[in-house]
Amino acid sequence: MEKNVMFLQWKLIFQKTSLKFLAIILFVVLFLVILVGFADSSCNVKNIVISNEISSYEKSLDPETCENILEKIDLYNDECSSHIEILDCG
Repeated sequence: MEKNVMFLQWKLIFQKTSLKFLAIILFVVLFLVILVGFADSSCNVKNIVISNEISSYEKSLDPETCENILEKIDLYNDECSSHIEILDCG
């Protein structure tokens, strides 16, 4: 009889532990999916990044930097509803 009681106690402990770990793993995976989804494809984030690069370009006036920014602006304008004005690298 004592073995049955001990077995049930261990069984309950393992059930609770596995459910906790499963819940934690699911929460972490969901958090990462949401984080990557918003950070990677967000037009607002891309707009801020391009704006910062334009500000740094205006200080340096490096032609290679301008060309890189133009490529990013073209991609942004194709993907997002708002548009950024094309730079004049002249």
